[in-house]
Amino acid sequence: MLAACGSSGDSGGKASGGAQDAAGGGAWSFTDDRPQTVTAKSTPARVVAFTGAAAALADFGLDKQLVGVFGETKAADGKADPQAGSLDVDRIEIIGNAWGEFSIEKYAALRPELLVTHMYDPGAYWYVPDESKDKILQLAPQALVSTGRVTITQPIEHYAKLAESLGADLKAAKVVDAKARFEKASEELRQAVKAAGGVKVMACSGSADLFYVSNPKISCDLIYFAELGVEFIQPEKTDGGDYYEGLSWENAGKYPADLLLLDQRSTALQPKDLAAKPAWGQLAAVKAEQITPWDAVPRFSYAGFAPLIERLTAAVQKSRKLS
Repeated sequence: MLAACGSSGDSGGKASGGAQDAAGGGAWSFTDDRPQTVTAKSTPARVVAFTGAAAALADFGLDKQLVGVFGETKAADGKADPQAGSLDVDRIEIIGNAWGEFSIEKYAALRPELLVTHMYDPGAYWYVPDESKDKILQLAPQALVSTGRVTITQPIEHYAKLAESLGADLKAAKVVDAKARFEKASEELRQAVKAAGGVKVMACSGSADLFYVSNPKISCDLIYFAELGVEFIQPEKTDGGDYYEGLSWENAGKYPADLLLLDQRSTALQPKDLAAKPAWGQLAAVKAEQITPWDAVPRFSYAGFAPLIERLTAAVQKSRKLS
């Protein structure tokens, strides 16, 4: 269960562009994180991707090449899901809008030349349903980017390289500016953590029956935050594939934390819902109102991730040690 916001993957592969770049025409190749070298007679011009992957590629400059997405893209009110980033969700074809949804018919009709998605577990295609995977994979080559058990700069760099191989200009102002913002935000978080003097952060997620404490050594974002000095609560006994420790609500206070990084996905309970849980209200960080949202499946681009660093920095600056 990824509701506890963990994920795993293989960091052994190296993403790299092929011998022929998109602008040069001719054969195209790209070595992904499985690692496998994906080839085509020409640069793929019709890309279908997991929504978050498509949004990352768009941040690096892809546009018309992105013809279809699968995964949470549109909310019930028709607005773009946060995962979609700057994608034009009214233009792009949505072939699935939730876990388990993937229309093979719509996919085939798009005449895909490349499928792109995250890889949290080695060889696992994020949001490609297992029951129909074999049919889906016959229709186009695939590129997978590892997004677990590695620091976030790796998938960001690999999505950048993939976008560049497909025709994106990484020297464009918006890409350069986004990277500068990312680097500035990272340094500001480093300084904020030093000034905070040992504030302990717990990445967590709430459900009706359990309170999940996430393992900070699995998720790319938490690994990166820890590299910048953030001190995370480390659960003693993890389950769910090493992603988290699931606690009964009676034991929700097992790990005292100064600041809660709370999963804000629609699959997790939010503070207004958690208020009905007496144990939630007893947590020191909740009493002190030291809670900040957590995008547990972040967008793997400089533009997508910089605001999340800035948000955590602001929360750390406002937090104090509670014990």
